[in-house]
Amino acid sequence: MPADTSPPRTVDALHADQVAYWSGEGGDNWLAREARIDASLAELNRRAIAGAAAKPGEHVLDVGCGTGPTTRALARAVAPSGTVLGLDLSSAMVGEAARRAAADGLTNVRFLAGDASTHAFEPEAVDLLFSRFGVMFFGDPAAAFANLRRALKAGGRLAFLCWRPFKENGWAFVPFMASVPFLPPMPRPGPDDPGPFAFGDQNRVRRILADAGFSDIAIDPVDAMMVLSTSGLDEAVTQATEVGPLTRALREAPPAVRDKVIAAVREVLAGHVADGGVRLPAACWLVKAVNPG
Repeated sequence: MPADTSPPRTVDALHADQVAYWSGEGGDNWLAREARIDASLAELNRRAIAGAAAKPGEHVLDVGCGTGPTTRALARAVAPSGTVLGLDLSSAMVGEAARRAAADGLTNVRFLAGDASTHAFEPEAVDLLFSRFGVMFFGDPAAAFANLRRALKAGGRLAFLCWRPFKENGWAFVPFMASVPFLPPMPRPGPDDPGPFAFGDQNRVRRILADAGFSDIAIDPVDAMMVLSTSGLDEAVTQATEVGPLTRALREAPPAVRDKVIAAVREVLAGHVADGGVRLPAACWLVKAVNPG
């Protein structure tokens, strides 16, 4: 096969792809499966919220809020006088997030569909910028974090959870490797391309945040188990093949290939069944920083 001589894509083009995906198909897919996803992420949610340490009376911006599980938790933490704004590219998920917050009787939270990297936030209005797996998709992350920093008060805090490298995350890596013999090679993302594992290199994360004007940057490992299933192998196979790196590849695969991949994933996950469920390692960074003003 001849070498790919096409020029590298610009950060604007990469970011536009992410905006289009998450405001459309990606957001819709997540919403259709979010009950299972949120159950899988419950322990990581707890760790992220604890690490952020939101205080009563603070004003918080939750970036990439999805259907709002972390936004609601933050709203409770800052009540009664604090407020939380949940922001996401997906209007469908934002609508569901607002419905759930209202059903919970939360009056100190609101939601907005928009792009965190370009939205004109009220300057110096926020005490805490928070995200759970929502900031790795910026085409130009330093510019995006600089935009977000403008929303922070002087001395305001940034806290987010992101994935460590792909190979350290068994929940994604184990089923992916089982599929490799049956799928055509998938293009590897470039070291600066947006994506779920784009912040795996902590040195890159430090550079991005420093370039965006943050100080006191601290990056600590968070290790947990991703719960792919609590009710047997079938649920785990569905989770592994419908959420994560295999999703798009399987959607485009012929039915016979898809069947082989699912069988291979089932076989490898069978070795991880314990107490009626399937759990695999999840490896993250908890990143904190400060806006020096």
